[in-house]
Amino acid sequence: MILILQVSSLPLSHEFPNDLARRPAPLVSAGLRYRMGVASRAVAAIAGGYGVAALSAAVLALGLPALFGMARSEAALTGTLASFLVYAVAVMWVFAARSAWRAWTGLAIAAALQGLLLLLWTQGGGGAA
Repeated sequence: MILILQVSSLPLSHEFPNDLARRPAPLVSAGLRYRMGVASRAVAAIAGGYGVAALSAAVLALGLPALFGMARSEAALTGTLASFLVYAVAVMWVFAARSAWRAWTGLAIAAALQGLLLLLWTQGGGGAA
């Protein structure tokens, strides 16, 4: 019986022990990186969530009378009440996103779309500004 051995051409991890020494040391430890990610998410939830909620209140206050003929006072109240829900959803989104970068990006996209809509309504005369 003949036994054929196949030698792998890939180096084993112990063949180059100095590879670990060649890697640069991380500037930030894993613990600090985690804490900074949580802090970034907290700032995004508080400040970014507030900004998105405020923009949604303004968009609804201007859009509801223009689209549905609702009274301005009722539209302002509806927009303000709906902004509490928007704020809660924004906070949940920030902490459910895979990374702090995605959380900030999601809030920025939502704010940009609402800001554009608000700008179009105020410049176009469609809202009750």
